[in-house]
Amino acid sequence: MNDEKQSTPLTIPDKSGGTDTYRMTVDLNVLDHLGINLYSNIAAVLTEAVANAWDADAQSIEITIDSDAEWIEIVDDGIGMTVADMNEKYLRVGYRRREEDDTHGRTTAKGRQVMGRKGLGKLSLFSIANLIDVQSAKDGQSHGLRMSVDGIHKSVENKEPFYRPDPLPAGEVTVTKGTKIVLRDIKRQRLGRGAAALRKRLARRFSVIGALHDFSITIDGQPITTDDRGDLPIVQFLWTMGEFEPEPASIPKVLERETLPHRFDGWDATWSVDGWIGTARLPKQLDSEDAGNLNGIVVFARGRLFHENILDKVNDGRLYTKYLTGQIEADFLDEDDEPDIATSDRQRVQEDDPRYAQLLAFLRSRLTQVEKRWTEWRRKHEVDKAKETSPALAEWFETLPEGFRKSAETLIAKLSALPVDEDEDRKLLYRHGILAFERMRIRGSTEEFVASIHNVDQLLTVLADRDSLEASLYRDIVKSRLDAIKDFQEIVDEDAKEKVLQQYLFDHLWLLDPAWERATDSEIMESRLTAEGVIIDDLTEKERLGRVDIAYRTNAGKHIIVELKKAGRKMKLLELQEQGQTYVDKLRKILLAQEENAPNIEVVFVVGKPLDDEKDNPERVKNSMAAISPGSRIVHYDSLIAGAQTAYSGYLKKSRELDRLENIVDRI
Repeated sequence: MNDEKQSTPLTIPDKSGGTDTYRMTVDLNVLDHLGINLYSNIAAVLTEAVANAWDADAQSIEITIDSDAEWIEIVDDGIGMTVADMNEKYLRVGYRRREEDDTHGRTTAKGRQVMGRKGLGKLSLFSIANLIDVQSAKDGQSHGLRMSVDGIHKSVENKEPFYRPDPLPAGEVTVTKGTKIVLRDIKRQRLGRGAAALRKRLARRFSVIGALHDFSITIDGQPITTDDRGDLPIVQFLWTMGEFEPEPASIPKVLERETLPHRFDGWDATWSVDGWIGTARLPKQLDSEDAGNLNGIVVFARGRLFHENILDKVNDGRLYTKYLTGQIEADFLDEDDEPDIATSDRQRVQEDDPRYAQLLAFLRSRLTQVEKRWTEWRRKHEVDKAKETSPALAEWFETLPEGFRKSAETLIAKLSALPVDEDEDRKLLYRHGILAFERMRIRGSTEEFVASIHNVDQLLTVLADRDSLEASLYRDIVKSRLDAIKDFQEIVDEDAKEKVLQQYLFDHLWLLDPAWERATDSEIMESRLTAEGVIIDDLTEKERLGRVDIAYRTNAGKHIIVELKKAGRKMKLLELQEQGQTYVDKLRKILLAQEENAPNIEVVFVVGKPLDDEKDNPERVKNSMAAISPGSRIVHYDSLIAGAQTAYSGYLKKSRELDRLENIVDRI
């Protein structure tokens, strides 16, 4: 048997003459990753220089770009740096000002919240320049240095422990206040589209620009303003949060606006979100050559960019998101005493942090409110505009039953927003859209049809696929619905058991309202709402016993609960009110757990015998239903059947006016 050899730890002499078992070292070539190759565009790089000027209490920062792109000059009038400051703070990679500067590490002498945190920003300059001069003046002392990518690489090759920048000759040091940085040997492929584009992109990276914050940025002598962001001037509908209040001149196209709550009730008292969310009239308005894609929501913290577009993380694929833009401020993402969650290039965040998760939840909640209002406002304004340009269109709306008008308005609103340049082409879309809508109305799928329209190609596909089919099915569909009404009447006359009525109405929801078509989002019949995959631990016993016969959720986000009673049963108003309130309370709890904080809920009771209060005190009935939730009501089987007969019997007569269809039917 061989003797085992015991391994001996490697020991390294330390500075004191003792030994360490292990030692971590940082090679200079890490600068390639932290600075030289970390940033890919000039706007991101200059963001770091601007942030440093802010932290130096500068009032102004002037950026000058050589017309031949040979150099870029950045000058601020901040407090400047001594030689010691330059070595201990600026040239020290990883200097953590907030933790190491007891006096002004977190708040500057002017009371500004410090933006810098990682101590890596100064390295970003190497992303666009191979040669960098830094001059600074403080306490009557002016000095400067020169750094180069080649010099750093040579130090790496020579395995030197640190890099030594070259002092600038005294005759080349011209700064008398603040700091001056000159970038030379520019990497032209990273300069972007020029000064105009840079102005817009920098404007979207800071929320502290302007006289209000005593901080100005100029590029080639032209100040950057909030107008350079290019988003608010194109906003049609605006939602604001917190203390944000735009100048009237900055929102010339806003037709509607609303204030949203700026925090969750359960948040820490210091947490809040300020800013705005807006929608453009057309998605193409958000595509800016200079500013980039404006279809996103920028997140600021401490006045600087923290997340370029948090909308991408919301994972909401609904149509309205294509129209969204916005800027929000969430300082709680960058609190001094909490971990730093910004990535090294400060363009993203660590997404597993609870603060970020809370912001996402907050944003999803507010966007639910935005989507609901956007649908209403867009339908209103686009339809009004279309009616003004086409009296025939207005006439068509008047011919529609009330229950179909919202779907029709949504259709016209969508068609109005499609990217069609010629008016005649737009009118052609209206004509075909209206014809298709009328066919779908008979078939009972108008909401499905309207929801399918997102672009011209999709519309044409729908028309092409269904055009010929609908003609042949038109008469059969009408007859089928009239037969269904007759069958339902027979079931009611027989005072069928509740479950039979439930099933029939579940299969023929249009009997309740012509505009209620088959459920597309959620269908629940004879089941507890908790069976939808949501478990609520704090339901009361009364709530647990509650049962919902049919739950139907429209495409517009409305939740409709239908409670059926036997046709021969006499009901009391108080009984219905208590039952309805139980359903609403339970549904709200479940929707709250799904981060829907302001659901639109209606309860419909279907009864056979009239309530005593309906005759004696109809106002009391109306108020009792409204107390459950706005829109809640009582309907009767007899009126339900009569209404359905009236709504659909006319279709059979109108079908005879369609010569082509009549000829087809006659030949069958």
